[in-house]
Amino acid sequence: MRVGVLTGGGDCPGLNAVIRAVVRRSIITHEYDVLGIRNGWNGLLEGDVDPLGLYAVSGILHRGGTILGTSRTNPAKDKDDIRRVMDNIQRYEIDALVVIGGNDTLSAALELFNRGVKVVGIPKTIDNDILGTDYTFGFNTAVSVVTEAIDRLHTTAESHHRVMVVEVMGRHSGWIAVMSGIAGGADMILIPEVPFDIDEVCEALKKRHKKKKFSILVVAEGAVPKDGELVLAGKGTDAFGNVRLGGIGQVLGNEIEKRSGIETRVTILGHIQRGGTPTAYDRILATRFGVRAVDAVSEGEFGKMVALRSEDIVLLDIKKAILANKQVDMKLYEIAELFFG
Repeated sequence: MRVGVLTGGGDCPGLNAVIRAVVRRSIITHEYDVLGIRNGWNGLLEGDVDPLGLYAVSGILHRGGTILGTSRTNPAKDKDDIRRVMDNIQRYEIDALVVIGGNDTLSAALELFNRGVKVVGIPKTIDNDILGTDYTFGFNTAVSVVTEAIDRLHTTAESHHRVMVVEVMGRHSGWIAVMSGIAGGADMILIPEVPFDIDEVCEALKKRHKKKKFSILVVAEGAVPKDGELVLAGKGTDAFGNVRLGGIGQVLGNEIEKRSGIETRVTILGHIQRGGTPTAYDRILATRFGVRAVDAVSEGEFGKMVALRSEDIVLLDIKKAILANKQVDMKLYEIAELFFG
């Protein structure tokens, strides 16, 4: 058996831990050969693959990013690309694919599965917005990074009597904003699931400023005002049709200062959230995902994705996992609201 493994979409902490687990489980337990596919789906388009042995994955558990490289290439948007991918799978005698990625990468994996390719998926997104799994690896690290940033911004906000707006990732779901906002003691959290009223935001901050002379507002990049539109970082879309988000923090900062008269500063954490060393939790979760994915290959459980349910790693159909984005639990957001103002 020859197993190919690739990482697609944005990088996140824990990817190397998954790759390491896939290689070690494949070779040590099942005596499979492993091929590393470079730069996501682009590697299967271009035939950019290399054997992965135990030595290649030694010492990578704690490293951020992905040793295989990644891209947002979408092989499913063009019939010729699909044909090239299928040809290269046959050319390199790949018997099964372990695909590590988010909704877009997994949607391409499902397309290949429907064409007869043996595929097992591993959910990857720091946004934690994939259905069917309690958590995705990388999310815990991102929340830890954002929480530390909020802690550091507290001192500046209090010293200068400012409103500090912290923009974090979260295109469709506000998991990072809610979890880090609660952990960091944010005074207001804005998420895509709950459209906000800018007048209400400013009034709440003005009211708080009468008692405490500073505030921390955490906003997910996909948050939208009532009757408003997403704030875009630029024109165009990626290969999967996603617009580039970013800038809601600055828009909010400008409006808050103009309407409230309170000095306001904006911090956009951006890619800092997805870089660097994974937490212990993410290393363990990523390792468990990688091991279970290879076991799924050995069991012939294709078209499935590994997922965390309570304390168990389970399998579910990829097609069910990519039906929609997992939204923030409103009970959790209600807890966050207790500490607003």
